[in-house]
Amino acid sequence: MTLNNRETTVRWLLQRILAGLAAVLVVAIGAGTLLAMQFSGEEAPWAASSGEDSAWLGNVWVSGGRGPAEFAELSPRLSMLSEVYVHVGEIGPDGTVDPGGYAGAEAFLDWMGQELPEVRVLGWLSHTAEGSSLTRDRFPEDARARIAEGSADVVAAGFDGVHYAITPVTVNDPSFPDLLERAREAVGDEAFISVDVQQLELIPGMRLPVFFAARGERYWSKGYLIRVAELVDGIVIRGHGTGMPTQSLYGGFMVRQTVLALETVPEGVTVHIGAPSFDHEGWGPVSGAESVAGAARAVRIGLTEHGEREGFGMALYVLDDTDPDDWAEFETGWLNPPS
Repeated sequence: MTLNNRETTVRWLLQRILAGLAAVLVVAIGAGTLLAMQFSGEEAPWAASSGEDSAWLGNVWVSGGRGPAEFAELSPRLSMLSEVYVHVGEIGPDGTVDPGGYAGAEAFLDWMGQELPEVRVLGWLSHTAEGSSLTRDRFPEDARARIAEGSADVVAAGFDGVHYAITPVTVNDPSFPDLLERAREAVGDEAFISVDVQQLELIPGMRLPVFFAARGERYWSKGYLIRVAELVDGIVIRGHGTGMPTQSLYGGFMVRQTVLALETVPEGVTVHIGAPSFDHEGWGPVSGAESVAGAARAVRIGLTEHGEREGFGMALYVLDDTDPDDWAEFETGWLNPPS
């Protein structure tokens, strides 16, 4: 091949590569525009809280680090909720749960039972792993047995049930549904089981390229969500860590999460959509594009698009770090929006 022919071939390849990149860019811009447009919808006056809302609370409330005076300070906010997830411990890689994480739970649970008996109190069990569970179970069989046993201990300590926040779990990982089945058998039918699930892919097939690009599971398919939802009493989709760079994209993303969740989760299973009410990086990545006000408006738009649904609400992450401004946004944006 002569020098001129090689230059022509290289030039042709570069043109094709640049054309391909330009096409990808056009598609990305178009998809982003369509997503942002979702946030321009209207909220129906009825699309607001029906009293089925929740929040996460840190471990200090059940570890003996707080007393009645501090509990009472939370009362005005807790009284606006129907459910609270109190962190009782991390799940170890072998499935163990240290009961010392909720050794002081009796005082808090007694106070809740006396002051706010209508609020369901769940023990929040968390686990964050590295990498996906594509080629191996998130938890091996013996670890799943220990988690179920530890969950039964949480309920025996006086909690109304358990709330699992286990991530990442790869779509079609059979170990997670098996864990939920074991947990149900261990805690009994009367206990409430809630799961903090991963956000949903916006369009079918989207999760696979994102999976390989991110080297891990970011999104769940609707099919896997149904499989999990059929085994529990409540589903929660967080409203932070979305990776959306602007407020309009974040709002559009949360509109779609709301609609997809409402379309997918079976009736009779509660659905809560999260709102990012934290400023401390210990709770997760802080993003200027994510806000309580943005999440609340997006949820109202999504609920309007879908239609009314029993057992639906929002979830504040986290009540410990919710400052007055965030709480005001939650009140005016969702609990009691202006008519």
